[in-house]
Amino acid sequence: MKIVLENLTKKFPKIDKKIKSEVIAVNNFTHDIEDGRLIGLLGPSGCGKSTVLNLISGLEKPTSGKIFFGEDDVTELPPENRGVGLVFQNYALYPHLNVKDNIKFPLENLRGKDKLTKDQMDAKVLEAAKLVQIENLLERKPAKMSGGQQQRVAIARALVKHPKVLLLDEPLSNLDARLRLQTREELKRIQIETGITTIFVTHDQEEAMSICDTIVVMNEGRIMQHGAPQDVYDHPENLFVAKFLGTPQINVFKGEICDGGLFIGKDKVMDVKPETASGNAQKRDVYVAVRPEGFVAVTEAESSEENLLHCDFIKMEVMGRDTSIISNHEAFDGTVIRAIIPSDTRPQFISGEVSFKLKPSKVHVFDAETEEAIRI
Repeated sequence: MKIVLENLTKKFPKIDKKIKSEVIAVNNFTHDIEDGRLIGLLGPSGCGKSTVLNLISGLEKPTSGKIFFGEDDVTELPPENRGVGLVFQNYALYPHLNVKDNIKFPLENLRGKDKLTKDQMDAKVLEAAKLVQIENLLERKPAKMSGGQQQRVAIARALVKHPKVLLLDEPLSNLDARLRLQTREELKRIQIETGITTIFVTHDQEEAMSICDTIVVMNEGRIMQHGAPQDVYDHPENLFVAKFLGTPQINVFKGEICDGGLFIGKDKVMDVKPETASGNAQKRDVYVAVRPEGFVAVTEAESSEENLLHCDFIKMEVMGRDTSIISNHEAFDGTVIRAIIPSDTRPQFISGEVSFKLKPSKVHVFDAETEEAIRI
């Protein structure tokens, strides 16, 4: 099912006297979600991603804008008539019912021509349980199950009616790290097997990038950027997206473009095209953002070469495959610089200063005023 969100806006009335105007949770949100795709709504807490999900499901009505499922305008359609399956952060299972009855519950509420016989319901329950691999737990109560098993029950309950759209609102947040990894892989498998258009809300960028076909990065109710996860990571369109995606976080420096070079403090780190400077200005203030994997540590003998970034060494953290070099620089816009290099290439000795070459593909430059990306 293709979903079209057209100029969606959702405003909530002010509830605090200190707030002078309405709260805009979703602001002119426009996006097309292709049939059978798994899309991730990604952003910090309060950015509006769950509100978008609630608008699609019908739990909230938009202040303005339209929602289309295929060619049908469903903006005013009640939630129960939209054909959506919802999975929440808390599993919302009925503790007095066993797994079988929890999954069956949505089917028991069907009426008229959609009403099913007991045998038909049992068959659908077994089909959904097999899909999430809990068919051997049908007689168990939720209290006797792990968090991952309970989440699978919630997913099976959402799938049992064969929804047109599956909506997942931070479904993995209550699971430990190992279960999160396992369950997100299961979610991707289920989505591929069913072909259901799925919208996955999360603040965890690693989750979104690992399983989604497309990610939509949001902030303050607006779309900051959307696209294939790796494309968004490799080509952030603004400083917010660059800082939000990536673990550890990208390293941001105050810099400038002048005399045909990109400078961080006194260090010229890269050559640039002369036309990159704006207008007739002799220099252009910028932010220079470098991914942790974008540093190449050089030896003391090489530290006098051109186009190097010279930093004050703090310490090294050896993490097996990789090593983090922790350092600082007068132009750094943060606490400490974290450079990640392969452990087998780390320098044998580092004194009070460490020098880096920067990988051009991992360096992103943004205008200091607009924070929009500059291609150099």
